[in-house]
Amino acid sequence: MKTIISLSIATALALTFAACGPGGLIVSATPETPYYDRPIQPGPDYIWFDGEWDWTGGRYVYTHGHWDHPRAGHTWQGGAWEHHGSGYRWRRGRWH
Repeated sequence: MKTIISLSIATALALTFAACGPGGLIVSATPETPYYDRPIQPGPDYIWFDGEWDWTGGRYVYTHGHWDHPRAGHTWQGGAWEHHGSGYRWRRGRWH
C-alpha cells in the first residue's frame, strides 16, 4: 500500500514540476501535501512544526514536520506557497 501511495505522489509531483521553467524554484501549480501520521507529542513542552518543501535536484521535495521546542521570545511563522509571476514558489517557515 505504501508503494502505491508513494508512486502516486511521485507521479503527481513529476507532472506538476514538468511545467517548471528554466528559472527553477517556480512551479505552475502547488503540489498536494502528502498525508502522513503525526507522531505522538514527546512531551508537554514540544510544539509541532509543519513540513516544508525544499528545492532539491530541480524540483520541490516534501520534508515531514516534526516536534521541537519553541524559542523563547519568538513566534514561528510556517511556510507557505506564494504566487510569483505565472506560478508559485515556497516561502520557508521562519522565526520572528
